[in-house]
Amino acid sequence: MTRKILVTSALPYANGPIHIGHMVEYIQTDIWARFQRLRGNHCYYVCADDAHGTPIMLRAQQEGITPQELIDNMNTEHRADFAGFNIQFDNYHTTHSEENRILSEQVYLAAKEAGHIDTRVIKQAYDPEAEMFLPDRFIKGECPKCGAKDQYGDNCEVCGATYSNTEVVNPYSVVTGATPIEKDSEHYFFKLSNFKEFLEKWLASGSVQKEVVNKMNEWVEDGLSDWDISRDAPYWGFKIPGTEDKYFYVWLDAPIGYLASFKNLCDKNGENFDDYWAKDSTAEVHHFIGKDIAYFHTLFWPAQLEAAGYRLPTSVNCHGFLKVNGEKMSKSRGTFIQARVFLNHLPAEQLRYYFASKLNNTIDDLDLNLEDFQQRANSDLVGKVVNIASRCASFINKKFDSKLSAELPDPKLYAKFTAASDEIAESYESRQYSRAMRQIMALADLANQYIDENKPWVLIKDEETKDQVQGICTQGVNMFRALLCYLKPVLPELAENAEKFLNAGEMDWTSAQSPLLNHELGKFKALMTRIEPTQIEAMLDENKQVLEAIQAAAADKPELSKHLTDDQIKPEITYEDFDKVDLRIATIEKADHVKGADKLLCLTLDIGGEKRQVFAGIKSAYDPESLVGKQTVMVANLAPRKMRFGMSEGMVLAAGPGGSDLFILQPDPGAEAGMRVK
Repeated sequence: MTRKILVTSALPYANGPIHIGHMVEYIQTDIWARFQRLRGNHCYYVCADDAHGTPIMLRAQQEGITPQELIDNMNTEHRADFAGFNIQFDNYHTTHSEENRILSEQVYLAAKEAGHIDTRVIKQAYDPEAEMFLPDRFIKGECPKCGAKDQYGDNCEVCGATYSNTEVVNPYSVVTGATPIEKDSEHYFFKLSNFKEFLEKWLASGSVQKEVVNKMNEWVEDGLSDWDISRDAPYWGFKIPGTEDKYFYVWLDAPIGYLASFKNLCDKNGENFDDYWAKDSTAEVHHFIGKDIAYFHTLFWPAQLEAAGYRLPTSVNCHGFLKVNGEKMSKSRGTFIQARVFLNHLPAEQLRYYFASKLNNTIDDLDLNLEDFQQRANSDLVGKVVNIASRCASFINKKFDSKLSAELPDPKLYAKFTAASDEIAESYESRQYSRAMRQIMALADLANQYIDENKPWVLIKDEETKDQVQGICTQGVNMFRALLCYLKPVLPELAENAEKFLNAGEMDWTSAQSPLLNHELGKFKALMTRIEPTQIEAMLDENKQVLEAIQAAAADKPELSKHLTDDQIKPEITYEDFDKVDLRIATIEKADHVKGADKLLCLTLDIGGEKRQVFAGIKSAYDPESLVGKQTVMVANLAPRKMRFGMSEGMVLAAGPGGSDLFILQPDPGAEAGMRVK
């Protein structure tokens, strides 16, 4: 039975370029959508730019253009970058569209009619210099729960607490650096608390990964707060119906962009929108997102859909973050790699394969080790897969007039290739791409072993054995074709070029079940070249130059950039104040995940014979295994703090705004555990 499927990826924000960290998600989604089409299913893949919010308004102001010009420019750039990585959208739209405005108003009005919208006057942080209300992420200060400095206005990345931006201690605006004042403002709230039982049932439905469900259930059990869905003017977005200076918060209309992009597609191709989004729809809807936005997609989004009378997603599939060479992507190290810079020097297909070889259906982070990337692409794709075709094609083209033999010399071996179809398909279906790649490469090893054992290059030299070469190479070409059928979702460009050589039309998932026999091949042309270290070096060099140019441009616009990129110096202290803080060199002896905490790692620190347990909010930036054995600096005389996970006996020092941009401090070699930092 043919399945009707709609697939989406999270919407990239329209205030900056695409980087290869983004590409993890779009490649993962594209592979799954291509696989479904290859299997004969009716599958649409839609996406759009997330084009609203204060950051876009300020970025446009910084560049001296209108927000519309900015999002139009970004939309063009994003489309080009995605095309460069062979991402095959059926529709790529923008949330700043008429379809999205209409649908956002519809969802809001339906929720209001059902009693899920409330209004109340609240105190809001206001920048008196910029004369604007400040979104949460444009306020920084000390966490009201644990006292950690330089935390955002909505949550603490050290202790994981969430709070209102008016609760932040010693707050400052990242727009101007001014101390925010409080002003009363009427705001609109979506009553998420009305959906507690509904969300508990939804989370238990199997539509979301277990590790995500566990975290979301904590939020539900702790009590669902009503969701502030309005923002005050000036704001770049959609005005709330019936108001003059209130706008929908970007996270209300952003996910509705999935519906809007699909509606735009339906209007163009005649597809029935309700067949996919009506309450009684029998189609499938699958979202692919990063684990950092699971909260919005597994709590807010299902509640919005339920309130407006739409069906719920079939699945919400979360993935982890990308690291480069074992560390988080870093602008200072030049590994915050922009997609366009990568494409200027390296092929997209090999990166698609490398990501596929590491992706599974969990939320674990994955690492792009550039040396391993080069070696694996060269070994697996050039040395194994393409090598099969190149070894066999020359004999068929030159010695047998491009004609394959009438039968396979080893049908039992070929049967192993066709029998693997269902198992590989199940790996794709369940998003366990790394397992699928292992299964495919195991077949490639069998094919190369067959050719090595039969030695066609030796047999062709002997008149008595040269005719055997046609059969051996026919076997090899058909095994190559089977591999390409299975790899086509990952390597569409390679598959397309191979189809021209095979001269048998477009391959689908079942093509390998019928081998090509007594068939005329096209002329073989090189299908893929090896990646050289110089290409990677050139890519990193250009990327470093691009990042430096961006930082230099930001420095030229201090009125908007300075406080967006740099934290302010804190109020002056005396030497006596500083001398109260006991900083010690610590060796990280052990690092573990903390069950139930999405931002904390539990560190066991040695400070010179004395062991300390410290909970550090650095999970978004580091794998525990990468920390063991490293030295860092800790505050040794900080009063122990009881957390629900245990007692934290100090604090490790780190720099950066948080999230994936976080760096623990490390001393020069020679420093020993227990030494005082002074």
